[in-house]
Amino acid sequence: MNDPSPPPRGEERTDVYGPEKRSAVMRRVKSTGTTPELAVRRLIWSLGGRYRLNRKDLPGKPDIVLAGRRLAIFVHGCFWHGHDCARGARVPKTNRDYWLSKVARNKARDAAAREALTDAKWRVEIIWECQVKDAPALAARAAGWLKAPPAISAGTGRRRS
Repeated sequence: MNDPSPPPRGEERTDVYGPEKRSAVMRRVKSTGTTPELAVRRLIWSLGGRYRLNRKDLPGKPDIVLAGRRLAIFVHGCFWHGHDCARGARVPKTNRDYWLSKVARNKARDAAAREALTDAKWRVEIIWECQVKDAPALAARAAGWLKAPPAISAGTGRRRS
């Protein structure tokens, strides 16, 4: 609920919520198990893909990992990762400089993780929150990932299952 009391004299309130409420709202922002991520996981599972979640031993801790296919999937929120869609291009009016630098840091971190995975011979797929809404296109894209042959294990020349 909004803090109905006026700000102290000489101070201007820049947020619609008081500090306690804003803190509570931000605490509820999740980084794993988000609605778009769950939708992608359900889709991959329904297509027969089996995966692990948030592997900490891989750069960027990918949201979904199909290790046998050496495929790392990131499901990015458009706002948080600076997508070029309407939601991603939106910048809050309050504390604008903070949010611009926050998204820039996220984009730099994402690029570094993507590069490290690619250098380690992993395929990397990025799914944006707005792309999850187009279920048929996403299903076709995911089916393509799963049709690709599994990775060949190092040294044996045999395919891993």
